[in-house]
Amino acid sequence: MSQAPTTLGDRRALFILLSVTFLNIAGFGLVIPLLPFFGKALAAPPWQVALLFSAFSFGQFLGEPFWGRLSDRIGRRPVLIVTIATAALCYIALAFAPNIWLAFLARFASGVFSGNISTLQGCMADITPPDQRAGRMGVMGSAFSLGFMTGPALGGLLAQPELGPIGFHIPLFAAAGFGLASALGVFLFVKETRPPTGESRPHGRPPALREAFGHPIISRIMIISFVIVSGFAGIEATYGLWTEARFGWGPREIGLAFMVIGVIGAFAQGIGTSILVRRFGEARVLIAGLTLMFIGMFVQFSSVVWPMAVLGLAIVGFGQSICFPNLVGLISLSTPPDRQGEMLGLNMSNNALARIGGPIYAGQLFSLVSPGAPFALGCILILPALVLAFQVLKRVPRLAGE
Repeated sequence: MSQAPTTLGDRRALFILLSVTFLNIAGFGLVIPLLPFFGKALAAPPWQVALLFSAFSFGQFLGEPFWGRLSDRIGRRPVLIVTIATAALCYIALAFAPNIWLAFLARFASGVFSGNISTLQGCMADITPPDQRAGRMGVMGSAFSLGFMTGPALGGLLAQPELGPIGFHIPLFAAAGFGLASALGVFLFVKETRPPTGESRPHGRPPALREAFGHPIISRIMIISFVIVSGFAGIEATYGLWTEARFGWGPREIGLAFMVIGVIGAFAQGIGTSILVRRFGEARVLIAGLTLMFIGMFVQFSSVVWPMAVLGLAIVGFGQSICFPNLVGLISLSTPPDRQGEMLGLNMSNNALARIGGPIYAGQLFSLVSPGAPFALGCILILPALVLAFQVLKRVPRLAGE
């Protein structure tokens, strides 16, 4: 059985990758709880506020497969340097957007250049033995969660919504600073991890899509990802508006709530995922995570006091935290080494497409049906995802621990 990397160079590569991931996601997460209030400061109605999330996701949908495929061809390092640095500059552009339409443009550009998560995942897959990838993706997910814990809390503390759009300059500049520090870290410390290959394969979105959806495991994983990400993205986009309407919350309270999720996610992915996968296998842990997400969304939908809402959010956060490393791990294990960036990029693009639609329909449900309607729909969407997860379990007996 393969062992974990033990050389000093491998350990350093792992540490740097996790640090870069933390800084990158902290900058991204810093902006998330501010967007509903930033949009309102630009006199945008709720449906336009939701589109700020979709604009980013549409850019990411276009960027992920391109950067993932390019990283397979020219290497992970140059792709990460360019994308992270440019995404940081997009935060500065957003800070100075004079109206909602230029804010949409800044968010779209930020999404295009933030479409590098699959490249980071590809780096991690490059330096990790196959039998440990789900666990290592969980460790990377822990760095994501720590960044998502730090970013929203810091953003909530730095924002001054009573000042109008200018009250968001400091947190947006901080997000840009995190991104530039991350790019500098890659430039100074990250060596190329892409394995050499002399194999020539046809590349491009249509062939990759045909290959992915013809695969008995990858096809189901991508559908599961799309279903649950669209539901969660819809909740994420309206959460600030929902808690403001239900409990009178502002950016600080929302930032602290996301900080709680970050703490839970860091534990679940950094420690819990590896232990659970070794004991039960990737597919079973995925099923457990989906079940917890269903329970948490139902609790949030039913909540009448804020502690109940926070409990529901915590359950959703834990469930999601043990779901996504296994989704990524199952795709990575089903993909040859020279296609990691492309297939992981395709999955991230699939997730970005889900994040485009999720905020759009959630904004409409929030405005036209009720503030809690996005949570109800999120529960419903989990059910077909569970059916597909059980089908995956039957097709990966070795990985399922049987």
